[in-house]
Amino acid sequence: MSHLLTFVLCLVGFTGLALAMDRQQHDLIGRSLPGSATLALRIAGTCALLLALGVLVAWRGWGLGLVMFSGHTSLTAGIVHCTLIGCMRGYARSPKPR
Repeated sequence: MSHLLTFVLCLVGFTGLALAMDRQQHDLIGRSLPGSATLALRIAGTCALLLALGVLVAWRGWGLGLVMFSGHTSLTAGIVHCTLIGCMRGYARSPKPR
């Protein structure tokens, strides 16, 4: 259960951090979000990652918890990265409105 929880928290964290970047906002939404929304996404993403770290450290201790956190963050960062690439390729292939 802790693996699933930390996986979801890391996925939410990296998604929030990715959506807080101007380039992804322009690519996915077509405009920049207000500064308050960007700040909220950054804070939510950071808090989700810190919470995932806390869950793993509480469950397995600092030694193994940090190693597991490294694995979870590597996997979820790769998933978010590949998803963004796939979205951009899909948008590039779709017909542009005139």
